[in-house]
Amino acid sequence: MAIVVLLWLAAIATAVWALWPASAPVADSPEPAVTPEPASLEGVLVAQLIRREITPAQYRHALGRLAERDDQRHPMSVPRDGA
Repeated sequence: MAIVVLLWLAAIATAVWALWPASAPVADSPEPAVTPEPASLEGVLVAQLIRREITPAQYRHALGRLAERDDQRHPMSVPRDGA
């Protein structure tokens, strides 16, 4: 019976220790997260999408236009079959 009481006391002590508020002072305002600037147009579009400056439809439209422009500037050459 004494073992059961000791286990209950240990469980209660552990719960109190886990739930006790931290004594370290909490900063009033956290440091703002520094995010690197995107290096490509795709990165800029993704950043705008995440910040909700553009809608997903606008994002897809801009990426489509970007792909068309890239295809005109750098067309992809597909090798012929071995015939």
